[in-house]
Amino acid sequence: MIVRSLDDVNDTDADIKTETWRSRRVVLARDGVGFSFHETVLYAGTETRMWYANHIELVHCIEGEAEVTNEETGETHLITPGTLYLLDGHEHHTVRPKTDFRVLCVFNPPVTGREVHDENGVYPLLHEEPAAQR
Repeated sequence: MIVRSLDDVNDTDADIKTETWRSRRVVLARDGVGFSFHETVLYAGTETRMWYANHIELVHCIEGEAEVTNEETGETHLITPGTLYLLDGHEHHTVRPKTDFRVLCVFNPPVTGREVHDENGVYPLLHEEPAAQR
C-alpha cells in the first residue's frame, strides 16, 4: 500500500514548476502500478500547447475553468469542475485557463517525473524500473 500526500511531494524533484503550470507528480513509474497520477495547476491567463505522442492522459477538473482546443479538429470545450477530458487519440491540444485551473491527471504509460515538454509539447517516453524491482 502506498500512502502519500501532496505535502510529501512539495519542493521535491516530483514538484515541477514552469511559467504556465505547476505539477505535483504523486504516483510515478517507480511506484510500479502501471500509471502515474498528478495534481496540476495551470495559471490563469496563460496558454499551454501540448501533444502527448507517447502517452494517454486523462484530465479531471476539480477547480477553476479553462478552454481546451483540439488543434486537429478546431473544437473547443469549456472545462469546469466535475468535467474531464481524455486524450485517447494523442491529440495536439491547447489549454487556456480563464482562472487558475486545478486538475487531477492520470498518464499511461506512467511518467518518471523527469519529463519536460519538448518544442512540440511532447513528453519523451522514458522508462524506469519500479522501486520494488531494483
